[in-house]
Amino acid sequence: MRELTRTEAIDLVGRGEAEQELPEQMRADVRLLGGLLGRVLRESGSPGLFEDVERLRLATIAAYTDESPEAFERAEAIAESFSVARADEVARAFTVYFHLVNLAEEHQRVRVLRERDGRPDREDVTDSVAAAFVRLAAEVGDDTALERLQQMRFHPVFTAHPTEARRRAVSSSIRRLAALLTEHDAALRGGADERRAERRMLEEVDTLWRTAPLRAEKPTPVDEVRAIMAVFDETLYTAVPHVYRRVDDALQGPAAGGRAPVVRPFVRLGTWVGGDRDGNPFVTASVTKKAAAIASEHVLLGLEHTAERIARTLTLSADTTPPSPALQSLLQRLAAADEEGATDAVKRASGEPHKRALLLITRRITATRLRDADLAYRDPEHLLADLRVVQDSLVAAHASRQAYGHLQQLLWQVETFGFHLAELEVRQHSAVHAKVLAECEAGGPLSDQAEEVLDVFRTIAQVQQRFGPRAAGRYIVSFTQSAQDLANVHRLARHAAGASGVVPVLDVIPLFETFADLQAAPAIMAEVVEFPEFAARLAATERRLEVMLGYSDSSKDVGPVAANLALYEAQAKIAAWAKEADIRLTLFHGRGGALGRGGGPANSAILAQPPHSVDGRFKLTEQGEVIFARYGDPAIAMRHIDQVAAAVLLASAPSIEKRNSDAADRYAHVAATMDTASRERFFSLVKADGFASWFATVTPMEEIGLLALGSRPARRGLSVESLEDLRAIPWVFAWSQARINLAGWFGLGSALDAVGDEELLREAYEQWPLLRTVIDNVGMSLAKADTRIARRYLALGDRQDLAELVLAEMDLTRDWVVRITGGDELLANRPILQRAVKMRDPYVDALSLLQLRALRVLRTDDAATSPDWQRLLLLSVSGVAAGLQNTG
Repeated sequence: MRELTRTEAIDLVGRGEAEQELPEQMRADVRLLGGLLGRVLRESGSPGLFEDVERLRLATIAAYTDESPEAFERAEAIAESFSVARADEVARAFTVYFHLVNLAEEHQRVRVLRERDGRPDREDVTDSVAAAFVRLAAEVGDDTALERLQQMRFHPVFTAHPTEARRRAVSSSIRRLAALLTEHDAALRGGADERRAERRMLEEVDTLWRTAPLRAEKPTPVDEVRAIMAVFDETLYTAVPHVYRRVDDALQGPAAGGRAPVVRPFVRLGTWVGGDRDGNPFVTASVTKKAAAIASEHVLLGLEHTAERIARTLTLSADTTPPSPALQSLLQRLAAADEEGATDAVKRASGEPHKRALLLITRRITATRLRDADLAYRDPEHLLADLRVVQDSLVAAHASRQAYGHLQQLLWQVETFGFHLAELEVRQHSAVHAKVLAECEAGGPLSDQAEEVLDVFRTIAQVQQRFGPRAAGRYIVSFTQSAQDLANVHRLARHAAGASGVVPVLDVIPLFETFADLQAAPAIMAEVVEFPEFAARLAATERRLEVMLGYSDSSKDVGPVAANLALYEAQAKIAAWAKEADIRLTLFHGRGGALGRGGGPANSAILAQPPHSVDGRFKLTEQGEVIFARYGDPAIAMRHIDQVAAAVLLASAPSIEKRNSDAADRYAHVAATMDTASRERFFSLVKADGFASWFATVTPMEEIGLLALGSRPARRGLSVESLEDLRAIPWVFAWSQARINLAGWFGLGSALDAVGDEELLREAYEQWPLLRTVIDNVGMSLAKADTRIARRYLALGDRQDLAELVLAEMDLTRDWVVRITGGDELLANRPILQRAVKMRDPYVDALSLLQLRALRVLRTDDAATSPDWQRLLLLSVSGVAAGLQNTG
């Protein structure tokens, strides 16, 4: 078969310096996948489609490289020339291509990680738990460092916020392609296996092209629960214990696996999927109960299969590995409870007591899953106790390798996931609690809403009874504005218990979201811990307390710069109060995937936090496309967990805490100036008369609400009259679609300009981690923006004053970021990221031009109700999201 010519392959990296900077293997992958898509388009049955895609592709590349108005207008004219049907096909082609390029990038990341695997001595692997431990130990001593390692917690919480623009069918097709690409890597060049892999990849790319990219209907909350289960089944169940193993191997060296591990499980999973009812009427008590049952089914199946597999390998004779008295006693108890199982176990392992014990333990795990009350384990602690008897017996018989090998990983899995997999957290708005409590105390008949709110507490009690207290119990109160907002939760729980008197164990967690609420947080917490229910929980939990901080609403409230400064100040004050009150504080960070919602690299953000605000415990929300980007592949998931956990461990190092504290003091005057200037600039835009309706006109905000992304409504009311009506996700998503990304940077340019001292700001960028994190994130946000595209979106509105305000601030911010970070363009100090953005930009431009055309028609034409134009717009939204790798 002849090779495709240059014009026969849609090759993202076919031109420019970005191609030369790509690793050769990745360049080959992109050419391969692009060539396959080119063949699919030629064979699609749509005459001229391939040629039309090529015309627009080459035109947007030319417009991107020479930046002349004429070149851009030529590209725009091509996009305008397509019929709506052809534009639909072209948009789908570019979207599929982005999926393939994203796959190639991810595959390269995995390839690099696997090349590094088992080589912890590499100089570039400095942000691992093992490296962090060495650095921490040098400052605080080995014993203190080990104590902190063993008490560390990393607690990601998966949410169902609707920011994953891909259908699950599309994601599944991409996963199959990833497996085929791995097969292709392993195949002999030019051999039959390589040809077979390429043929199957061509078939899969054709399937991807023919799969409808948009969901026909919004997923239900239960659909969202099942989607998250895929990440657990395919990645986290095995990846998490492998992280523990790698850390233990690095710390113990050759002795690892032959003696007790020094690493204790430090990951805990949480989930809001099926529990977050703030503004989502589709999440009911029934859904919450189903979510808990589905998660438990998945983890118990995993434990069952793992225990069965390990049992088959424990073929250790009683002669060489005699059972301990405790194991003999355990065998007697297990046999008495399960005579049928005991008979079968004797047949399968008559002279192998350790295998026999694990076979019977496996049957009890199965009984737990099937709810066989006679044989089921009451809770994970009883399973752990039995497994430790087996482990201790192996150690006593000098079979330490078996004791601390696969059996240890099973122990880690039970300790990490329990019988519930992820702790199901409930979230509700404080105003709903106040309304329902008033109904309860009025004594009359209750509304449907009140009955539903009370039923949630009964459901939490049932989940705890079935799966243990760890399975549920954290209750987040959105828009907490007073201590009474938190106390109301306990009062409602007592009303729900009624005559039964069964009140669930609750850890009530405030969520401080707005600028004013963040400032009030320390005083509210100082008041609420004096309430009897909170004092009792502190006493029962070794004075542990959790506080959640909202990034997205605070950013929408005062702008990204002031929000970041306010969040830092709030954390510093809450942490200082907790230290003084002898409270073990965990700050829960409501960070979204996008920069405008607190997103960005988590490890660098952790190392920029105030002293004592981490203290070995870090909890954050993970959502939408971020979940699959960080946890969808085992190698990437393990690397992400290792990096974040390393930052969590290192954040409490005296040198890090002193650096952050000193920098905050030294540059306090800079922060004050930036805060005032950024808020004034932000308010001049968002508080302008008619801003909300203008925003809805110049972005596809209204249309985003039509995408079947998630079960949760995009807004709090029926229409958007002000920013308060709009949820943070479409606020961020809409600005990113318009290639403006305003939510991530607006106000920073004015803030830096108000300081004015370039030398001082360069110094602060080098020495003040918070400012460095903010500026680096803004640099990334602006690099994904495009002024020429932005002008055309802003022109959709009838407010030249607001359009010029946005563009002026964009130019000012870009200028200051480049001056402070060095170089002559954005991301010059981050060349790998710069290359990735540059590669994509021309192709995102093509989709943006198609989206603009659809928006103009829908805004001005009688075809406003045309399903064809509306579909084109939604297709382009999905494609731009794939190209930018960012939604909300």
